[in-house]
Amino acid sequence: MEIYQLRTFVTVAQQGHLTQAAELLHLSQPAVTAQIKALEEEVGLPLFERTAGGVTLTLAGQSLLPRAQSILDSARQLVDHARGLKGQPAGVARIGIALSPDILRIGTWAARLCQRFPLLDLRLSQGVTIDVLNKVRKHELEAGFFLGKNPYANVNSVLLCSLPFVVAMPCAWRDRLDSGQLRELGKLPWIGLSQFSSFNRLTSELWRELNISPRKVAECDHLDALQELVTSGLGLALLREDVALTLASAGRLCIVPGIRKLFDLQFVYPADRESDPIMRLLLDTLVEVWQLAEPEVLGS
Repeated sequence: MEIYQLRTFVTVAQQGHLTQAAELLHLSQPAVTAQIKALEEEVGLPLFERTAGGVTLTLAGQSLLPRAQSILDSARQLVDHARGLKGQPAGVARIGIALSPDILRIGTWAARLCQRFPLLDLRLSQGVTIDVLNKVRKHELEAGFFLGKNPYANVNSVLLCSLPFVVAMPCAWRDRLDSGQLRELGKLPWIGLSQFSSFNRLTSELWRELNISPRKVAECDHLDALQELVTSGLGLALLREDVALTLASAGRLCIVPGIRKLFDLQFVYPADRESDPIMRLLLDTLVEVWQLAEPEVLGS
């Protein structure tokens, strides 16, 4: 069964006359007759009865007419939708994400992108931030989210916000700091972090500032696991302030007073893709979601 056969069937039914239907369809009357006959053979039922003034629908034809009209309407809608897609930006956008999706506002950003650009093939890949940065640098990702300082000249960065971090420790260790001396933190065990984790660099930076070199226990690079290890009494760790405050209010850990570090959360992408159409729509939508008045682009 073909669309053109259904179109002929509906037109003949509406006109009630083969000749008038043929004129509207820009076909010969024998061609219209042949299409109706082929359709009747396929459905196995007569669809029209000939009369002195033309043709009328049989009961089977009356039953099938609304369905045929619905199919033709759907076909027209398909063509209209396809025409609307013409000229839409299309391509693959592989985005590396790290940290919690809510912190990155991934849901809002991705939803807005997919609604506005239906031909955009958006692919989100979870990873640690150092890995995300390296994959962006090597063009294995179109863009990604990175925490810390971007050392590469061939990678551009858009500053999204500065996230505060604090040092968290098990509640049972509350009295192990001698008179609040921060250098005493070097005598306590810390949870080790993977070298590929941004938390490793951030923690090392803090240790240099405090002039300490503590003993490391265990190792992980996942935020949920890190906070679980602290609450379980294994060691100290650098945590996002919002996470630490929530756990502290629940009595699950303590926050070391006097230490609060700000680290930049950035959107990174290859510098040579600055003018790429896909990159521009990613950046423009990101600016909307993060409400950045004048985004500062750092890089080459």
